[in-house]
Amino acid sequence: MSETTWEYIVIHHSLTRDNQTVSWGAIRRYHMDPAGPYQMKDVGYHWAVELVNDYYEILVGRTMDAEGAHCKEANMNRRGIGICLVGAFDAAPPPEKQIERAVRVVTWLMEEFRIPRERVIGHRDAGLMAGFDWQKAQYKSCPGRMLSMEAFRERLPPFSR
Repeated sequence: MSETTWEYIVIHHSLTRDNQTVSWGAIRRYHMDPAGPYQMKDVGYHWAVELVNDYYEILVGRTMDAEGAHCKEANMNRRGIGICLVGAFDAAPPPEKQIERAVRVVTWLMEEFRIPRERVIGHRDAGLMAGFDWQKAQYKSCPGRMLSMEAFRERLPPFSR
């Protein structure tokens, strides 16, 4: 990724139930399984936020100098830092503590890479940029129907480029 500059932060959900044990390793193994559907060299995301025991941890995925493998639409693998919130947020919203931790890591990334909050998007927003409307079932709802990206962005500081 030597010449690419991060322009976006892309929020995802794992669409798996978080059961208070580290499932980040399971997600990594699934992405890297040589017999699986993806066969990647590492987990597709750069970061994750997951409940481990009784605390939401910020977990490291791909290194920041590596292109992601989390969202091909609108070329977000090259343009956007991928963050996965472990959980399924189509039926229930993410827990407040998980959102707090996600805001913390996203704020740091915004500062580090000079990314304005308007460029913190959900995976589904990249689909919209590519012409697919998740609300018309043309694309996935990631990071979940119950995670409002507008409300999430409101919690972030307003930086200017």
